[in-house]
Amino acid sequence: MGGFEDDEPPSKRARASSVESATLSDIPCYSKPTNPLGGTMARPLTSQGKEVMVGSKGLIKRDEFVRIITKSLYTLGYEKTGAVLEEESGITLHSPPVNVFRKQVLDGNWDSAVVTLNALDLLDENIVKSAVFLLLEQNFFELLRNGNVMGAMKTLQSEISPLGINRKRVHEMASCLISSPQNVLVGFSKPGIESSNSRFKLLEELQKVLPPTIMVPERRLENLVEQALTVQREACYLHNSVDGLSLYIDHHCGRDQIPSQALQVLCAHRDEVWFLQFSNNGKYLASASNDKTAVIWKVDEDGELLLKHTLTGHEKPVMMVAWSPDDCQLLTCGMEEVIRRWDVESGECIHVYEKSGVGLLSCGWFPDGKQILSGLNDQSLCLWDLDGKQADCWEGQRSTKTSDFAVSKDGKLIISTSRDSAILLFNRDTKQERLIEEEHTVTSFSLSEDGDFLLVNLINEQIHLWNIRTDPIRVKRYTGHKRSRFVIRSCFGGSEQAFIASGSEDAKVYIWHRASGDVIETLSGHSGAVNCVSWNPTNPHMLASASDDHTIRIWGLKKATVKRRDAGSSSGSNGIHMNGSANGNGFVHQCNGSRSK
Repeated sequence: MGGFEDDEPPSKRARASSVESATLSDIPCYSKPTNPLGGTMARPLTSQGKEVMVGSKGLIKRDEFVRIITKSLYTLGYEKTGAVLEEESGITLHSPPVNVFRKQVLDGNWDSAVVTLNALDLLDENIVKSAVFLLLEQNFFELLRNGNVMGAMKTLQSEISPLGINRKRVHEMASCLISSPQNVLVGFSKPGIESSNSRFKLLEELQKVLPPTIMVPERRLENLVEQALTVQREACYLHNSVDGLSLYIDHHCGRDQIPSQALQVLCAHRDEVWFLQFSNNGKYLASASNDKTAVIWKVDEDGELLLKHTLTGHEKPVMMVAWSPDDCQLLTCGMEEVIRRWDVESGECIHVYEKSGVGLLSCGWFPDGKQILSGLNDQSLCLWDLDGKQADCWEGQRSTKTSDFAVSKDGKLIISTSRDSAILLFNRDTKQERLIEEEHTVTSFSLSEDGDFLLVNLINEQIHLWNIRTDPIRVKRYTGHKRSRFVIRSCFGGSEQAFIASGSEDAKVYIWHRASGDVIETLSGHSGAVNCVSWNPTNPHMLASASDDHTIRIWGLKKATVKRRDAGSSSGSNGIHMNGSANGNGFVHQCNGSRSK
């Protein structure tokens, strides 16, 4: 490090094994466990008759297998059991020199630790330097925190800097010598951490640097098991399980994990149901209808939906709804009319948004929950503060035939239709514009949870999946559903959004495997066109569909016997019916909110 004079060459410290005063023969051995991370000295036992390789395929080295089991036992706190395994197997977790090294690190005996490290016969000099750096770095910060500034300066000047590695960290350490004492904590993972705890952290860092044959990596067995489970999960074609994967059996999901049976039929609307959406927390469902109302449904603990509020006040059909990020408020948008903001708990209208001479077509929230966005029939997009003040407006950003738009979670990307067959991806920060060009008219679209994919419904009875992470690329096409006259909406859903669901004009719900594009389920039951579907974001076994037959169907897993609970009359269904009314499970609320021009 510039400006520091060397009192002693670093190579003398880094390569002092037999020539220094301390040798391995002088280092005492320890026969008992020295710490919860393991390292007991085991009495080697004869291993005659023991196979070198274990497992049905003979791929696992016995000594490595036993060592990572032993390591896992110590990590879990089973020190006695780990020590017994070492003794009985004759396979030690660590060699005697490594046990001594670990003891020296935990005791803060840094000079001896450096000597022992160099006696481990590591062939890669870079590994040695990196490990020595970690040891001396710990020594530096402990000296500094104990008020020994001169000792810390000498360590940095004559031992750490001459190693010639990690210059950025060296400069940070140097700055601690001339700045406030609080900066000493930069050397520790958490403010106020004790030296002994930070030394355990140091051992974990050393395990990452040193070869695994020297020190078994932390949680290696857990990592191997997680890798195996991940492979099984990824290989599971229909993976949609809500339970964690079991270690007892190989994982496999069948079609019984796909929601395909109508468990409820909700009948609160008096006309076609055009739109529905589950809340972000999956505890509510909101629906919009041609009957000029929106309904909030509550998902109870048993997974049954109960009518919570019927929202009235719109003078025209309600085209869509949008949940606030915290699910405490709901937006409803009338067809070329106004947007209303409702309190979910009380069902009261809080505010009405409208623009003189212009009709509003769509609504949505910005991720911070402090602003809302709306598409207007003059081909513009407007951003509103919650009090109704217009914060921004983008003219000519969209066509008038499609009302959909989407906003990324960071609020930077706004997605809207640009022309009938094109979708605009507009970055608010950079003002960059990207286009998705389709050959046919776009009727609707939806954004994936991670914001990297866009699902686009087209007028030609196709649904396209686009990767929009960088330049838009079409990655999959889904077909089979019917569409000739109406706006049909689709959605992502299931575990890790591995499936695609869509409504259809043939009164069915279609479910595709997202990766393969195969139709895996076709759900029948509605008697009219299915306009919209929504998959519960927190329950992969719950899917909702809205239809022209005035009903909403809640789809779940097939069961041998479905408990029927009829709350209304509607013949010819294989599901459960619930009639919502002002005198039923919910309440009709009139809007009494303020209006903004």
